[in-house]
Formats: sequence, C-alpha cells, structure tokens
Amino acid sequence: MNILILGSGGREHSLAWAVMQNPKCDKLIVAPGNAGIAAIAQCAKLDIMDGAAVVAFCEGNNIDFVIIGPEAPLAAGVGDDLRTAGFDVFGPSKAAAALEASKAFTKEICDACNAPTAAYGHFTDAASARAYVEKQGAPIVIKADGLAAGKGVIIAMTDAEALAAVDEMFDGAFGDAGTEVVIEEFMEGEEASFFVLCDGETVLPIGTAQDHKRVGDGDSGPNTGGMGAYSPAPVLSDAIAERALEEIIRPCMAEMAKRGMPYQGVLYAGLMIKDGAPRLVEYNVRFGDPECQVLMMRLGAQAFDLMQATAKGTLADMQVNWAEDHALTVVMAANGYPGAYEKGSEIKGLKDLPEDSANMVFHAGTVAKDGAILANGGRVLNITARGATLAEAQERAYAMVDGIDWPEGFCRRDIGWRALS
Repeated sequence: MNILILGSGGREHSLAWAVMQNPKCDKLIVAPGNAGIAAIAQCAKLDIMDGAAVVAFCEGNNIDFVIIGPEAPLAAGVGDDLRTAGFDVFGPSKAAAALEASKAFTKEICDACNAPTAAYGHFTDAASARAYVEKQGAPIVIKADGLAAGKGVIIAMTDAEALAAVDEMFDGAFGDAGTEVVIEEFMEGEEASFFVLCDGETVLPIGTAQDHKRVGDGDSGPNTGGMGAYSPAPVLSDAIAERALEEIIRPCMAEMAKRGMPYQGVLYAGLMIKDGAPRLVEYNVRFGDPECQVLMMRLGAQAFDLMQATAKGTLADMQVNWAEDHALTVVMAANGYPGAYEKGSEIKGLKDLPEDSANMVFHAGTVAKDGAILANGGRVLNITARGATLAEAQERAYAMVDGIDWPEGFCRRDIGWRALS
C-alpha cells in the first residue's frame, strides 16, 4: 500500500516509524515531515489544511490510505474531502472533530448522556463570564472554546487571575479560539490519558499514558504542549479504565452516532481520577503528543492494522496485543520554551545513538541543512525508550539524552516521577 501521513511533529515521526514496520507498507510519504522523518520516509511539500490540494496529491501519487496527524486539518474537514474522493482515511469527520474544536460541544455531549465531567458555564461575552467567576470563586479553570494549539487553558488559583484570564481571552489573546469561553469547576485528582479507537460503532481501548505538562522538574513552571510521557499509566487501572468506558466514552460515542456524526478515529480522553472515579477533562480527536510516541513504541507494526480497521469499520474483529513492557519519552526543547526561543542551533550526537525497537529519537521540530540537524521549533526532540520496567525505560531514555550535544536545548530530568515514587 502507498500511505500518506499528514503532519510534521514527533507524533507523526512515531506514526511513520510504526507504519514502516508493517509489511503492508510499500511506500510512505509524510507531508510536510521533518528532518527525522526524512531519514525513514519520503517528505513532500503540501498545504495540509487545503483539502482539494491533499486530494489532488493523493490522486497524483496513487495513495491508498491517509493518516491525519494534527487536529487542525481534521477540524477543517480535510478528512471529509478525502472520503468524498474515495480514499480510506484515519481521522474523524469535521462534524465529529468538534469534540476537540469546541469545548462547549463536548460539554453538550456529556450533558446529553450524563457522562461525569466538571460543572461549567459557556459564555460569549466577558461581563457574563466575569459574573460567573465572581459567583463561583477560585480555583477555577478558564478555557478558550476553540482550538488554541494547546495553549487556551488557564488554571486560575485566585479570583483575580480568573478575571484577568477572562479579559485576556475576550480581548483576543487566543484569536478566534477565544471568542467563546468555557469556565469549569477545578477538579482535584491525578490526570491520565486514555486512548481508544472507534469505527463509528465499536470502541477498542489501545492504551494509557501520562504526560508532564509543566516545563520544570516537580511539575513546576508554566504549562507546555508536554515535556514527556510514559505508558502505561498506573493510575489508570483496569477497573478505572472499564469505568471510563462504561460511564463516559461509550455513552458519548453512542450520542455522537445518534446525532448522525459517528466518530471514526482515535479518541484521546483526558481523565481526572480521584478515589477511583474518572471524570472527563477533555477529548482530543487525534493522538496526543508526546503520548503517541510511547504508544507507538509499544504497539509497533500492529498500529497500522488497527488504524486500517478503524477506517474500514472492522474494529470488532481486532484485538490489541500488548507486550508486558513500559515506554518513556523525554522532550528536549529549545531554551526559552514555552516562551520566546531561537531557531537554527545545531544538534550533534544523534548519529551515535541507538535506533531499534527499544530506543528511538523522534524528531518534533527539526530541519536538515548542509548535512547538519538544526532546531526548528519549541519542542524539538522526543528521546524515547522501552524497558521491562518503567525505571529501566527511564534509565535508557536519559542515557540517550546525555549522548546529545545541544547546549541550546533543555529537558526535564524527572519524567515518570509520579509512577516511580
């Protein structure tokens, strides 16, 4: 099969790595890709937000299957354009992608099927939102309703912070994403990520993970897109996972089908777990980043078979085969991230690191120039390892980190600490 992956980050590198191991893959193209992806697959220049351009590219390159990595093209309806043109696609429709593109829509779905989640208010003007904050009091969570590249959530610990966040959003800090705002109850507990596939009817769990959102050791400093992750997540036990399926995910998927927008793709449920009870924090309509990297390390070649079954509506015939192992990924980011950072610094030492089924460096924001690998983003590398235990996976990952010569980059040194402590 000729396969196209849309995207350019660490998530897409790990997807490409898994797909390349499957014997069904004859040719793999990733658009636009990055320097790491270019070492294992063909990269192509393509506007992945332009559905007509993507369709034309697929027709011109005899593509049999398309995997859409990021949320933005899904929310723009690129998957719909491809399906209309007759292509098999892994990723939900534009209508179903509203589960991530609109936080208010997700709350509406949860309300309709009584799925446990935080109490909330939905606002289209600052005055009403401020009045709600003053009535509820802090701590409270302020969210831009739309897609804000992972940055549209402010956890306010004081009323002043909450009111400032409301004003910031309605003043345009997050662009169109913040023209509507959802304000939620602050939920206590431990957060974990639960990944399932859904083909419109069947829901199949494919793994758990936990990521580290704050930039500094000990979960200190500002939130980021994610500084590392590990899988499985011990806090998401089999019993809690089954509860999440029965009380949250399956009812929501049934409600989506009832509304004529059946969900077909991967669903990433962010859960808050307290006293053994899960509540929904949010849905994402694509693999998390960097959670995808640890999931792909553990799934390997079967990942493509599962994605294909999702697209074809045959998930009921599939099962996931897990090794009894652990995976951990450490994000190396450019100095200054998540604030201002510089691009263009050279990263040395990558050629000397192992690349096999237990050790991989996935590129998130890199570019190749004159034989050198240069940083080209905020989050730049995902150093990922497997081990029989989480401690072993962590030790392997940090051994690789220590082999990388990049003074302009940094990482957290405690990824996995919750589970290991």
